[in-house]
This record gives sequence, structure tokens and C-alpha cells, in this order.
Amino acid sequence: MGVITNLLSFRFWGSNATADQTGVQIPEPIIRTTSTKNRVPDLGQDGALQDSVVWAAIELLADTIGTLPKFVYKRASGPEGHKEQVRDIQLAKLMSESPNRRHTPAEFWTQMAMSFVMRGNAYARKVLNDKGEVIELWPLAPDQMEVEVLRDRSLAYKYYVDQKVIVYSEDSIFHWRDKGNGVVGLDRLSFMRNALAVSQGTTDRTLSIHKRGAKRPGVFMIDKLLTSKQREQIRANYSGLVEDGEDDLLILEMDAKFQSLDLTPADMQMDAQRRFSVEEIARFFGIPGILLNDSTKSTSWGSGIHQIVEGFHKFRLRPILVGLDQAIRARVMTSAQRARYVVETSADALLAASLKERVEIYERQVRNGLKTRDEVRQLENDPPLPGGEKLTVEANMVYLENLGDNIGVNPQETPPGE
Repeated sequence: MGVITNLLSFRFWGSNATADQTGVQIPEPIIRTTSTKNRVPDLGQDGALQDSVVWAAIELLADTIGTLPKFVYKRASGPEGHKEQVRDIQLAKLMSESPNRRHTPAEFWTQMAMSFVMRGNAYARKVLNDKGEVIELWPLAPDQMEVEVLRDRSLAYKYYVDQKVIVYSEDSIFHWRDKGNGVVGLDRLSFMRNALAVSQGTTDRTLSIHKRGAKRPGVFMIDKLLTSKQREQIRANYSGLVEDGEDDLLILEMDAKFQSLDLTPADMQMDAQRRFSVEEIARFFGIPGILLNDSTKSTSWGSGIHQIVEGFHKFRLRPILVGLDQAIRARVMTSAQRARYVVETSADALLAASLKERVEIYERQVRNGLKTRDEVRQLENDPPLPGGEKLTVEANMVYLENLGDNIGVNPQETPPGE
């Protein structure tokens, strides 16, 4: 049991996104690493998605996570039991057929994954039947949600919509959260604000150069002193020298001379800066640049696409999927459902090898009695065959119960002639 002491005896150094605190939770950084004059505003989801790297990262993660199938299995009974997939219960329909009357499973889970990846939190309103089971899940926008820890340590979810606030209890919301303080996940877009600002600045500079027709800046030299009005007039008349204009031939008068300038060091390093921005943003999403169409980068996970995908699954997707399955178990399933069933998100399709590799794997599994022929055929969406439900081994491919009997009859039966 915790001991409550005099809070005045402590010196608090200020709150942060991972602090354990009551009241409204803060999923974004409180302390900024940039000076006040260089501080950049939050671009929001709309602004961030206009960056091609962010778009590619969100599309890769959200589409992959959102389209992976979710299977419901009946828990194994006894030490030798095995899981059995079930399809005809409400939980299985909720996971794989109809999360609500508007969204398909892919649409719903992709939207949830998109909120999770960008904002570190995905919310859905639960609709229950008379048994207390969840029969519908309706996604809620994370930017409109505020999570508050009450004095009794319970949670209140405040959803701002149509100029009003709807307060939900903790039991009414399915909350899938990323790493953070255990109440809300860290807002990824807020933490990568500086990286997005650098990428946006590079894009703005590129647009500025192309806007003037990729012409270099220059110096217009005149051997006389000009008034302010004359300077503005010359700028207006000869701006086509450094900007894209309609005049193909500009005539310089009164011994005037124009000298173009070299590109600034920042302009010359622009391509390198853009490549750095791709790498920097990819790091925030935990994705190797090669999966974001950055052909200049390799990865330590391997050179082949199968090795890269396997490493991407192992180090990035799998932790997310484990967290999602556990969130479903804790905040969607009832205690009765948890006692009987388990929900698993399958990544088998993502890791599926080529046909040649699969056939070789299947052959070893069947030859060593690890899988039946029907189990292998089911994986390839082929119908079962008579006798295909029995395990065989390489010893002339006889049934396991017939091992030691050269004539292939059951050893429990009496051999002929006895």
C-alpha cells in the first residue's frame, strides 16, 4: 500500500509527457530543444501528411497493420490441447467481418492504425449488447480527445465535437495507446516537429528556386547613385534576369551590367539535406529508408527484400501487433470471453515466402510428421483429400501408428497367420 507524504517536502522539476500525474494528460513534449525564435508550430495531421516521407511511412504502417487478419481461437483445454479457430461468435464477427455498420474491417483497423502511428493513441467508442459484449466499435479522432486522470485514478475521456463535449467513462472507450506514461501514448507528430520543419524548409527553398525558373540570383551594376524610386523601377524592369519572366531578351542601358551569382552553399547542399530529412523522418517511424522508396540507403537487416521485410516485421511490426492484441484482450473482451478465447493478429501473409520456398518447407513438414497434407493444402486454399488428415513420416510415408510394421497394418491388429 502506498504511503502519502507531505507533498511540500518534495521539489518538483515540472511535468512532462511521461509523468505520472492526475488531471489532463499531456502526450506532447513540454520542454523544447530549440530556442524560442526557432520554435515551429505543430503542423497537425494535414500539414504532416503533405510531406511525402510522412505520407509513405503512414501508408506503409497503417495499410499493413490495418489489413492483417485477426483470428479468434478457442483456448486449448488440457496440456495436450491445441487452439481451434472459431468464426460463429460475436467476437469473431467484430474482429473480422463487421466492426460497425459503416466500416469494413480493413477501413476500421487502418484508420485506428493511422491514429496510433501519428498521434500515439487510437480511440473507439464501444457499443454493448445485453450481455455486456462489444458488438460495435466506432473510431474517434485523437485530436478531439482529451484524457483526464481523476482523483480516484479512474479515467475520463472528453471528446470535443460539434461545439460540445461528450464525456465517456473508461469502460466505454477502446483505447489503443503507444509507449508513454501508461495512460496516453506519446504524440509522434509533436515529437518530430523539428524534423518536419527542416523538411518543410527544404521544400520551401526548392519551390522558391523553381518558381524563378531555376535562375540564379545576380547583381545589377550601374555607375551612378540611384534614388529609392529608381531602384524599385529597375527591379521591376529587370526582374526577369533572376526570375522566370515573359521577356526572352532584356536590354541593359546606360552601361548597366548584370552578373549572376553562384548558388548559396545551402542551395548546393539541398539534395543532401533532402536525403537527410528522409532518413530523419524514417527514424521517427522506425522504418528503414529503403521501404520508403529511398534507393540511396541500405539496411543492416539484409540486402534481399525477404530479409528486409522479415526484419521490419521482427523489430517494428511485431511489437505493435502484440500491443494491439493485448489492448483488444484488456479493453474489448469481457472476462468470460478472455477465459475462453484469444485474439491474434496474423502476419503470416506478410512473411509468406515464394511458392518454391513454401513447397520446400511444406515438404519437410509433411515428411517429418509436423503437418498433415490437409493442413498444408488449407494454407494454400486447396480442398482436403481423403486420408490427408493423418500425419506421415519419411519411413515409406506410413502412418505414425503403423511405424515398425513393414506391411503397413496397424500394429495393434493381429498379423495374418497367427
